[in-house]
Amino acid sequence: MFTFTDNSFIEAALVILILIPSIIVHEVSHGLVANRLGDPTARNAGRLTLNPLPHIDPFGSVLLPAMLALANGPIFGWARPVPVNPGRFTNPTGHMAITAVAGPVSNIVLATLLARLVFPQLSGVPEEIVFWFIFLNLLLAVFNMLPIPPLDGSRLLPLVLPPGGRELYRQFEQFGFILLFALLFFLEGSLDFLVDWSVWMLEIVIA
Repeated sequence: MFTFTDNSFIEAALVILILIPSIIVHEVSHGLVANRLGDPTARNAGRLTLNPLPHIDPFGSVLLPAMLALANGPIFGWARPVPVNPGRFTNPTGHMAITAVAGPVSNIVLATLLARLVFPQLSGVPEEIVFWFIFLNLLLAVFNMLPIPPLDGSRLLPLVLPPGGRELYRQFEQFGFILLFALLFFLEGSLDFLVDWSVWMLEIVIA
């Protein structure tokens, strides 16, 4: 767990201020790509906007990240998922995978732009905040590529599974959140490799 300041309340607020725009960009990217591929569901629901109000989940976007930051726990949160209707796609499995990948890719692009265009121009406290903005976006991207429902990486497995395997995997989806919470809060160190991968990506984007 990183430290912005010695004040846990200020640190929690900073974590939320970083997570909210990062998650919103992530979700809007899903909707934009889905719309491009033939599914206007997110557009029709008014979710193709950077206005945070339609996207914020009071618990997942604010309360939970704040509690975890105050408890010095693992950073975890979510926005309201952008609605996607795979039935609108001409290739439901393939286009759903592309739509899913758009979220993590958007966070990597955001982190890279900040690292290349903003970070080198700063010094002092703003530099530290931008640094963690970059790192958390990379961590968000890596975390979401885990092949565990409902994370984005779970949408890639159907591309390589046979029809029978896809059906079994769909039955497993209801247990995805339970597995995620177990990995995050009960199996200590089980996801440390995500931080290692994020640090590796960080060294690339700020090089």
